[in-house]
Amino acid sequence: MLAGRAPLGAAGCGLFLAAGRRPLLCWLSPCWVAAGRQYPSLRVAEPAKEKRLVRKEQRSSLVVRRFIACPQLARTVRRCLQGGAGPGPQPLLLEFAPGPGILTRSLLDAGFRVVALESNSDFLTDLQSLENSLDGQLKVIHGDFFRLDPLAKGALKPPAVSSDKLFETMGVAAVPWRADVPLKIFGIIPEQLERNRLWRLLFAMYECSSIYRYGRVELNLFISEKEYTVLTAKPGKSKIYQALTVLAQLGYEIELLHKEPWSSFATNLKNGGLAIPKAGRLPNDHICLVRLTPQQNLFTGGLKPSNASTFIFMVKQSFAKPKSKLTDRLNSWSLDNSDTLLKALEIPKNAAMCNLYPEDYKRLFEALQNSDLFAETFFHDEVLASTRTMNS
Repeated sequence: MLAGRAPLGAAGCGLFLAAGRRPLLCWLSPCWVAAGRQYPSLRVAEPAKEKRLVRKEQRSSLVVRRFIACPQLARTVRRCLQGGAGPGPQPLLLEFAPGPGILTRSLLDAGFRVVALESNSDFLTDLQSLENSLDGQLKVIHGDFFRLDPLAKGALKPPAVSSDKLFETMGVAAVPWRADVPLKIFGIIPEQLERNRLWRLLFAMYECSSIYRYGRVELNLFISEKEYTVLTAKPGKSKIYQALTVLAQLGYEIELLHKEPWSSFATNLKNGGLAIPKAGRLPNDHICLVRLTPQQNLFTGGLKPSNASTFIFMVKQSFAKPKSKLTDRLNSWSLDNSDTLLKALEIPKNAAMCNLYPEDYKRLFEALQNSDLFAETFFHDEVLASTRTMNS
């Protein structure tokens, strides 16, 4: 979280009216002027129009979308995305589901080149008007980030999008895995199906498929605090240290950029509510801006994109009973020399699955790959089923 900054949920953005607690978006003057730069044809829509847009969005989807509607929050996010970079030209950034485009405008003013991927036709119209008022700095595409590369065969119709077509349009070429980050992506993940979407991104990263065919694409995502807690959990926390934790910590460099109260965001709810999730077993009072940068050294040793699905399933199966002993799990895989294997790996025989560090799972997998008694086909049917589930 940025030090010294007060939460924007109450006083900073003023998203509520005292009477009725209906969301009131933070609006600028009709012509937005910042740092001496003016967008003459760019009008920030009146509150009444924006309320109609988000309500129409609600009718078109059951998923609750959240939008950055406050310029102050947009500036905070922009500084996080700049990552200490100085003035001057900024890198290309793909922003998915920008909604009313408050952050988009802030990014453009800071010199970013932005590709906006928006699925809602009403927001799309306003973004395209903004695109037409600029000289190539903004590209607007009708599409849904979470419908990239669907499994359905045949020609794709928007909002489904092919990552190949998307990257071609952006002018982004593939680079080797260990090269610099070829693209930054920003977006807010809806809480519905949030876990499923994180899994799909993780699966694509391990297999170097979809957006990761182009290299170590950097994700800057607003996710729920409860999911951030799972991603960063430590071994031994059996209720929150999960397969997702192990695979995320192995695959990504995870950096918390900012924490923001749920109330700071506008939503597409027809009744004007904010749908703030109730805190249950895990803290969930904030939505966290998290940077996920794929590890350069992920594919070293025996782990490769070609066998990554087997590794993913091995980890998932290991957490079916997180408190079970590792020796019991190895025996269930018909490994009679498990004691010898664990001794070579310097892992205690009585270690529980939830007590192994992410690196231990990778070392275990690599040792199994080199074992004459290990048959990768043991996982074949389970891997196929797991792959279909994660990509459905």
